[in-house]
Amino acid sequence: MHDTQTAVLGAGLMGVGIAVHFARYGHEVLLYDTDSARLAEVPAVAGSILAELVEVDLLAASQVAEILARLHGSDNLQRLAPARLLIEAIPERLPLKHALYAQLEDLIAEDAIIASNTSGLPPDRLAENMRHPQRLLIAHFWNPPHLIPLVEIVPGSATDQRHLQALQTLLSDMALEAVLLERAAPGFVGNRLQFALLREALHIVQSGIASPQVVDRVMRASLGRRYAMVGPLEAADMTGLDTVCDIAQHLLPTLASGSEMMELVRQRLADGNTGLRSGSGFYTWDDGRKERIQRRRAHQLRFALKP
Repeated sequence: MHDTQTAVLGAGLMGVGIAVHFARYGHEVLLYDTDSARLAEVPAVAGSILAELVEVDLLAASQVAEILARLHGSDNLQRLAPARLLIEAIPERLPLKHALYAQLEDLIAEDAIIASNTSGLPPDRLAENMRHPQRLLIAHFWNPPHLIPLVEIVPGSATDQRHLQALQTLLSDMALEAVLLERAAPGFVGNRLQFALLREALHIVQSGIASPQVVDRVMRASLGRRYAMVGPLEAADMTGLDTVCDIAQHLLPTLASGSEMMELVRQRLADGNTGLRSGSGFYTWDDGRKERIQRRRAHQLRFALKP
């Protein structure tokens, strides 16, 4: 699969980020979008991603032009015909995806892979109208792809195992943490873990145990660092499973299990506070906060894997 043409469908932030990562590892990439204005913005968006990598010494400035030259934009669907790997990153609307897949199946080779970057739609719903459902799988990249290396590869009930293994090998060779799930589940693995943690964080605030600021400080200064080194099951082994059982007996019954804590979120939404986009959520998003997070992001990037 290393020599096959790669196409990314959808030139939004995720699509461009995925395309840049492939181009960084020597792949010629065709970026397809129906919006010609968005395609015109691709060089600037890709350039900003590469500039961030240059700034933290993960990429030589002399490589930028060569990488950008591997990105090719088009709003002509016919140009996708030779592609053997097509990564779909269009909006999360099932009718849009179904319509696109129907067009693709009239164009591409029978053994070409369609990998959806969906973060929540199940693979069997995506493939339900396809003539060749064995070609469809999910490759859930995390945002931003040049910083977060995880890609969750999720099979549908008809997915050809050879496609799963070939894609996992390809992505692993590009310094991505490509993991293969045994089966599909809502939220896959990463979002299930993320929302379990978010539910408890909201519960802690709603219960008056600690403020949002304290919850986030605790996370960054403890689990955030630990989980970069070991996962929760490795940590359980290291703690001792007997100790884990003892703690669980008195702690698990007190943890959040419902959805009532989401009222904290709904209250803010009712006031028009959507978070970063509106300038306010649990925090006020002024320039100082944005700059602090950007510094943390640059610090993390310095520890990313080099090609």
